[in-house]
Amino acid sequence: VIMSPAIWKWTCLVSHLLLSATVSPLGRQQPLHPKRPFVSFTGEQAEGNFNHLVVDERTGHIYLGAVNRIYKLSSDLKVLVTHQTGPDEDNPKCYPPRIVQTCNEPLMPTNNINKMLLIDYKENRLIACGSLYQGICKLLRLDDLFKLGEPFHKKEHYLSGVNESGSVFGVIVSYSNMDDKLFIATAVDGKPEYFPTISSRKLTKNSEADGMFAYVFHDEFVASMIKIPSDTFTIIPDFDIYYIYGFSSGNFVYFLTLQPEMISPPGSTTKEQVYTSKLVRLCKEDTAFNSYVEVPIGCEKNGVEYRLLQAAYLSKAGAILARSLGVGPEDDILFTVFSKGQKRKMKSLDESALCIFVLKKINDRIKDRLQSCYRGEGTLDLAWLKVKDIPCSSALLTIDDNFCGLDMNAPLGVSSMVRGLPIYTEDRDRMTSVIAYVYKNHSLAFVGTKSGKLKK
Repeated sequence: VIMSPAIWKWTCLVSHLLLSATVSPLGRQQPLHPKRPFVSFTGEQAEGNFNHLVVDERTGHIYLGAVNRIYKLSSDLKVLVTHQTGPDEDNPKCYPPRIVQTCNEPLMPTNNINKMLLIDYKENRLIACGSLYQGICKLLRLDDLFKLGEPFHKKEHYLSGVNESGSVFGVIVSYSNMDDKLFIATAVDGKPEYFPTISSRKLTKNSEADGMFAYVFHDEFVASMIKIPSDTFTIIPDFDIYYIYGFSSGNFVYFLTLQPEMISPPGSTTKEQVYTSKLVRLCKEDTAFNSYVEVPIGCEKNGVEYRLLQAAYLSKAGAILARSLGVGPEDDILFTVFSKGQKRKMKSLDESALCIFVLKKINDRIKDRLQSCYRGEGTLDLAWLKVKDIPCSSALLTIDDNFCGLDMNAPLGVSSMVRGLPIYTEDRDRMTSVIAYVYKNHSLAFVGTKSGKLKK
């Protein structure tokens, strides 16, 4: 999630706000209260924005990814440890990076922008990936941020050279009797020959193991990854997939994305570029990515379309919301923030909506699509990956809730959009972040806004 510095300040304060501050309930203006002394943390001025924040659920310690630094903070925002990650001499055109072989491009002092920050609870380490050297990652010990490993000598160690902080998302899938997996999704910035847009990697116990970040499966024909075909860039020159959020649930891993596509407006024969928000689903155990399915998502209220995904968060329904939605209290609910329209990715309009999706209903839509495709109905409908329409092939088999695909009819797209339920709209101060949890059977959502306000 990309947030302004003001939003990040609120994010850092959120635990204190919940304990001691009165925040504005959604849809109702509160009288102003006297200023209260909040604990705060300010990094080095030269660093610019903070990029990512994760909290250790066991200790309450906060890990903050910034430009050229990783911080470990106490729960009351005191600095415990600082780990420097940059700047260093680099050039984004150096591939492989200069730390592997000599680069003929001119080198210059380059900031290291933190692009991904994940806690690996099983091995008590922090995975911190930056923008230097085509996107290599460090594995840092949680206690003192000591560097346990920094694999960089193989091409699978370079996640992406994109220097935007909101361009990479990772999801760890843990196992009790084997090494964990790391699903990585990233923008590729026009370099599909270097970087897969989505892949599953080995997360070895030994931080210095040769197989760290290797693809879960890789042979001459099949690998645990998907690359954007070069033909796609002839149709949409600036095509990329931007990953806003990711999570695992049940047998699947999910990513929420924003991606450009060409459509013909009603009554027009010419095509124009718009952005579509999509949910991507993969089976955790699918090493060939035959289970890849994506479905468009969006929201509408009073005739206004909200289609540009800004943020998302997975929570449970809770007893009260569950009753109104006709689901169980432990069912997964996606809280999402969309801005108005489809045409302005980088300059989103201020009108925004908070919408909820029942994950089971999205999965039901995917199952219906899989069943119809295996009856031979329609095409694979995935324009960016299959430049030509490929018809679905008929096959006699049972497709249940946990179907993980075959080497036919895959990857697959769902054409009809799944619409979320709008629960709040904001016309002036665009919502940019969201978090939710269940408290005393109530499902509570907190949203951050462009101006730095926190709303409950």
